[in-house]
Amino acid sequence: MTTHTTGTHEEWLAARLELLDAEKDLTRRSDQVAQQRQRLPWVRIDKDYRFDTARGNASLADLFGGRSQLLIYHFMFGPDYAAGCASCSSIADGFNGIVSHLENHDVALWAVSRAPLAKLEAFERRMGWTFPWASSHDQDFNFDFEVSQTEQQQREGAEYNYRREKPTFKAIGNALTKQGEGIVGHMAAMSGTDVATYTRERPGMSAFVLEDGVVYHAYSTYARGLDGLWGMYQWLDRAPLGRNEQGVWWRRHDEYAQR
Repeated sequence: MTTHTTGTHEEWLAARLELLDAEKDLTRRSDQVAQQRQRLPWVRIDKDYRFDTARGNASLADLFGGRSQLLIYHFMFGPDYAAGCASCSSIADGFNGIVSHLENHDVALWAVSRAPLAKLEAFERRMGWTFPWASSHDQDFNFDFEVSQTEQQQREGAEYNYRREKPTFKAIGNALTKQGEGIVGHMAAMSGTDVATYTRERPGMSAFVLEDGVVYHAYSTYARGLDGLWGMYQWLDRAPLGRNEQGVWWRRHDEYAQR
């Protein structure tokens, strides 16, 4: 027998209408935050970033593909990873279906990672993805947008999510000395690497605009700022038991046992 509260349809409807008011408040607040996001000042990009793509070497402006807006997902796939981050992979599973819609609304969508292009393309084939993916392998792009760290930054602390983090080696603590036990170690192992190497990459997304031939940085978000892009969680938040998770339960979509 369930331990969850049960009731009549009338009791459910009364509670649902109360929840509806809260949901509408949240929607209105979300609209306000979106407008505040769009009012951020734009920052001109003068550095000549270059990327390796399936169509050859490209500039940041080239990634717009003739459109005025560009969204980049900073996908955790470092040069020494054996596979893309499982969390980023679950987010990226939602990209294929929306790329064409965004492109026809004057918005280009790309993923960018530091792994070499050949490694990205091999993983892309494995996952069955078709969205554009570029390598920033030997460039400053990931470091400038604070989604990659050097070994020195790990030791001394670096900026991420608009605050200076404690040195990673101290923050992770025993996970490093015990070869990556715990959640971070599990995620590192899923990418075929150690904790230190895995945590030199971070997730995020950035938005850019191209106007009169000049590229501007408009917005970036990191960590739980990406929750809205993680499609499965939007569904789980509406499921009867919610996220209902303990530790890392997700896998890359080709790694789940068949039922």
